[in-house]
Amino acid sequence: MRKTVLLVVVALAVLAAGLGVAWAALSDDSASDDTTTTTRPDGPGATRGPVYVDSVDLLMLESWPVQVRALVKGSLPTPCHRLAWDLSGPDASGRIVLDVYSTTDADVICVEVLEPIEQSISIGSFTSGSYVLVVNGVEYPFSI
Repeated sequence: MRKTVLLVVVALAVLAAGLGVAWAALSDDSASDDTTTTTRPDGPGATRGPVYVDSVDLLMLESWPVQVRALVKGSLPTPCHRLAWDLSGPDASGRIVLDVYSTTDADVICVEVLEPIEQSISIGSFTSGSYVLVVNGVEYPFSI
């Protein structure tokens, strides 16, 4: 009986570890240089809406190459909207464009109240240079 229980516990531990690795691989939202990353949480019937951006903070992680993340704080138009973004760059001049917007189902009725958001978005990994992150038309220069 003890051997059976021990065997089941070990099997469950191995299964849980495997699921954790699979989940980490699926949830990685990092972007590499010279790519376009699009994150759209809703299906094809979704309509595009605004995001009211209050602030953008650039976070530079202590790694090599340096990983840069944008901490976007603001509000969605309603609790039914979902945050989405398109990321492209850097281009030859070091310009990285982050277009932040919301998506929602046009047929859903929702209460008209702002929904606060705070999202960390991976911008990419950089070795050195000067760059400009453009978030919804506002420029945020940074250097590595």
